[in-house]
Amino acid sequence: MILANLNDSDRINSLHPLFEKLFHFVKTNDLLHHDLGRIELNGDELFINNVEATLVEESLQPLEVHQNYIDVHIPLSANERIGWKSFSALGAPREAFDEENDFALYDESPSTFVEVKVGEFLVVFPEDAHAPIIGNGKLRKLIAKVKI
Repeated sequence: MILANLNDSDRINSLHPLFEKLFHFVKTNDLLHHDLGRIELNGDELFINNVEATLVEESLQPLEVHQNYIDVHIPLSANERIGWKSFSALGAPREAFDEENDFALYDESPSTFVEVKVGEFLVVFPEDAHAPIIGNGKLRKLIAKVKI
């Protein structure tokens, strides 16, 4: 997991060949006022889901994991609380891993929480079980999907 300011995104570009393209697009476009939905930057290799989410209570948000994509969470309209727990510390998922949609959900509690502020981003890798959109109200955010 990496939590950083968008202004410092150049420091992690070497971790994945598509990070530079992602962060350049995010920093040079007004995505808060962009249409909701999928924004394709490189087909299924790199895309952004621009969403308006209803925040939920911590106890109602399951942990999720992905195997084929890195998630980059970027709040646009308000700060976002996200729970985290190491994949290696998880028990069994609710159901078998959904290969088509690249996720599994877990009913366990996060071991820690981070607050991702507007102007920051959170990168979660397959070993990072995470519970996003925790809080009250609505949140406009980006969820970038970067193929591993």
